Amino acid sequence: MFLALLVSGSVVALVLVGLFVFGLRRRLIQRSGGTFDCSLRWNIPEEPDRSGKGWVYGVARYSGDRIDWFRVFSYAPRPRRVLERSAIEVLSRRVPEGEEELALLSDACILGCAHRGTRLELAMSEDALTGFLAWLEAAPPGQRVNVA
Repeated sequence: MFLALLVSGSVVALVLVGLFVFGLRRRLIQRSGGTFDCSLRWNIPEEPDRSGKGWVYGVARYSGDRIDWFRVFSYAPRPRRVLERSAIEVLSRRVPEGEEELALLSDACILGCAHRGTRLELAMSEDALTGFLAWLEAAPPGQRVNVA
């Protein structure tokens, strides 16, 4: 009986520590400001897939001339993807269709982009999209920026 209580208590303690670390990581990412919720679908084919597969929920953070993208359900302290402003090319803009509506946040807009030859899609709210496009257009003089 004592062993079962000890094991159960240990499992509960580990779960609580894991949840605390998730919250602490999110707080550390947001500490420097300039963050927004942003789902990402990386390396997509030319013809967009509307099945809702491949989307990963994350948090993006403006960091100078780049965006650091972090997976939400991860303990990694470093960003999973880094998108440089000079290498981002906006190709299209659309609303979620079909099963994508279930895979993404309710007010999401999807931005089709290319980054160093890799096609990707970013899904974010209208407000975050306005800020993202303004950030792209605010590139320093001499930088090539393509915003559709």
